[in-house]
Amino acid sequence: MRAIPFWLKLVGAFLAVIIVAVGGVAILANRSASSEFATYVNRGRMNRAQMLAPLFEDYFQRTGRWQGAEQLANSLPWPGQGASMHGMGRGQGAWAAAGADRFVVADPSGQIVVDSEGTLVGKRLTPGDLAYGAPLEVDGQLRGYLLVGEFNQYSALEAQFLASLNQALLVAALLAGGAALLLALLLSRGLSGPLHALAGAAKALAEGKRGLRVDVAGSREVALLGRSFNSMAEALEKQEALRRQLIADVAHELRTPLAVIRGNLEALLDGIYRPTPETIVPIHEETLLLTRLVDELRDLALAEAGQLPLHIESVNVVELARGVLSGFAAQANERSIALELVLTGAEPPPVAVDAGRIRQVLTNLLANALRYTPQRGRVQVSVAQKDAGWVEVRVSDNGAGIRPEDLPHVFDRFYRGDRARTRDGGGAGLGLAIARQWVEAHGGHIRAESVLGQGTTFAFTLPVARAE
Repeated sequence: MRAIPFWLKLVGAFLAVIIVAVGGVAILANRSASSEFATYVNRGRMNRAQMLAPLFEDYFQRTGRWQGAEQLANSLPWPGQGASMHGMGRGQGAWAAAGADRFVVADPSGQIVVDSEGTLVGKRLTPGDLAYGAPLEVDGQLRGYLLVGEFNQYSALEAQFLASLNQALLVAALLAGGAALLLALLLSRGLSGPLHALAGAAKALAEGKRGLRVDVAGSREVALLGRSFNSMAEALEKQEALRRQLIADVAHELRTPLAVIRGNLEALLDGIYRPTPETIVPIHEETLLLTRLVDELRDLALAEAGQLPLHIESVNVVELARGVLSGFAAQANERSIALELVLTGAEPPPVAVDAGRIRQVLTNLLANALRYTPQRGRVQVSVAQKDAGWVEVRVSDNGAGIRPEDLPHVFDRFYRGDRARTRDGGGAGLGLAIARQWVEAHGGHIRAESVLGQGTTFAFTLPVARAE
């Protein structure tokens, strides 16, 4: 079954809200108007009854009874029948002003004794009915109540007015509902349009298409969603480019040692070389290089997946740095490079790290620094407590520095600022990537600072060991 479009669902939701809201308002308005109109009509009848009350009081005073009072309506002249309001008595003028309404007279107990139409005699009225009647008093005594108008119903004119009012309310409700529905249609299309475009772009992105972007338009939330999608699409494109570059770099790094191994083996098979230690050593060295490269890639993958095993212990980072520096002393002396260990302030506390991993971090950073430091240069390792929970280690050199455009990428795998550098001169391009993963695996952070022509500094933080 075909799914209902999103904009139709929105219209349906809006329509339900419109029906509830407009219908509820219309019902409340109708009830309020009917109640107020009934109150108005009853008060008007009460006023007319009060105007006619003296006429009935005179009748009772003359006759001493209510029987025959229904004939009063026939005995009075109406306007237009040859009599004027000014020529009538007090009661006659009031009756003419009131019009030929139906009236009933009830005794003090509420029982109807007179009905101008003769159908309600003998019925008893409630206190609520009597509240809209005029009390009839003769010689200071309550003799009954006078009620004027159609009893418990509207006259034809009043019913027509109420019907017109209800019709006007119905028309107003329909017009308001129609306008609200039109606005709902516009809003639904406005909301669903960007979402539909976004859904189409997401589907195309899932199918492998690249370079897709959506227009950032609409409300703040929709615009934020569009910007998020564009950022995601850009990140995916970058990851795809990095993945392809990684595959190319891995293939490049593997090709050289494999070519050396193959060439030497073919030479041995063809009898060009004899199987002597001198001819086998290069093959063994290239095999070790391949093994190291594969192991490094495996460790990087484990670190990125958060599955790298760490053997955390309390380590004196100063002694660890001193030991790593001693391993590079001979290499530095060959090029007259000064290796220095500097403590800033008091000796820092022990750190909670995997000593082997952090030793490898320092080894990679020092090897990188010595590689790009000129003869009679200087490489310095400084250790200092950064704050209460971290110790910072800095490896600085006074070499050529790193170009600003290359600095954000120095920790990328297989990245070389100079793509023309050979593997012998620039390494496999994994040392800094490994250093970053090892430091971050310990919860620390590593960064690079460089000024072209003045040197480079790599700084990383390690967590202080908790006192037991």
